[in-house]
Amino acid sequence: MNQVETKDSVKEVIELLSQIENDYTVPKNVRSKVKYAYVALQDATKSLAVRIDKSLQELDEISDDPNMPIYTRTQIWNVVSMLESIE
Repeated sequence: MNQVETKDSVKEVIELLSQIENDYTVPKNVRSKVKYAYVALQDATKSLAVRIDKSLQELDEISDDPNMPIYTRTQIWNVVSMLESIE
């Protein structure tokens, strides 16, 4: 994956995380973790690999939350897949 494709993929992931974060049908604790993942991806002081790893850690913590709506869980799995394909 070249640098332009990588930047576009990261932007797409950030947009998806933003949508989840702003969805008020999602439990607050899940939205909070999604926000941490979102912020981690935007931290320009760290390398892309570190930002992706931190974001994946945050998303992994909530992926099995029993209170999460099924469609949100699917969205998070898609985001995780996208992030793993960037690495």
